[in-house]
Order: sequence, then structure tokens, then C-alpha cells
Amino acid sequence: MANVIDMLKCKCPNCKKGKMYSKLGNLLLFKAPKMNALCKECNFKFEKEPGFFFGAMFVSYALVAAEMIASVVLFKFLLGFSYINVVIIAITTAILLSTINFRVSRSIWVYMFYSGD
Repeated sequence: MANVIDMLKCKCPNCKKGKMYSKLGNLLLFKAPKMNALCKECNFKFEKEPGFFFGAMFVSYALVAAEMIASVVLFKFLLGFSYINVVIIAITTAILLSTINFRVSRSIWVYMFYSGD
């Protein structure tokens, strides 16, 4: 359970103290998150090889799909909103959570390949 919390907080998988990101980014200000190359605490290298984070794109896709499905279930089936309102809410949710999804998907990807050595 602690690993999941550290993963969602984007902490270093090696020491659990250092942060993966120096700047979190802000969608409304058009600023992308800035990832550290190395952990400031233990010098763990986050990007193992060029193109390492290509697979994080698929993790991000899964996160967006889960968020949209949750939006549809909540707003259409539980609250009874119209289809057009549900589509607008789902798209808005995906856009507003895009920087969070970017950070968390990369964090999940690093944790998936962390062996603990």
C-alpha cells in the first residue's frame, strides 16, 4: 500500500524521499511538468534509456479511459445527466487532469520497472 501512495505522489522508487518532478506543471498556464533526471536524495536515474517513457503513454491512455468511464457511470447512470452533458463533462475531466495523468503515468511506468537493486 505504501508503494501505491509513493507512486501517486511521484516519489523516487528507490529511496521514497526524493521527488520525480521539480515543477508540477499547470494546464491553465500552459506549463508542462518538469521531470528530474536523477533523484536529489539518492541519485536514482529515472529514465533508464532513451525512449524509456514511450510506454507511459499507454498507461496515460488507461488512466484517461478509466476517468471517462467513471464520469459516464457517475453522471449518466447515477445522476441522470443527458448524453451531451456527460460528453462535455468527460472531455473536460480528461483535459483538466492531463498534467496529473502525465506525471502519474510516468511514475507508474518507473515503478513497474523498478527491481529494488
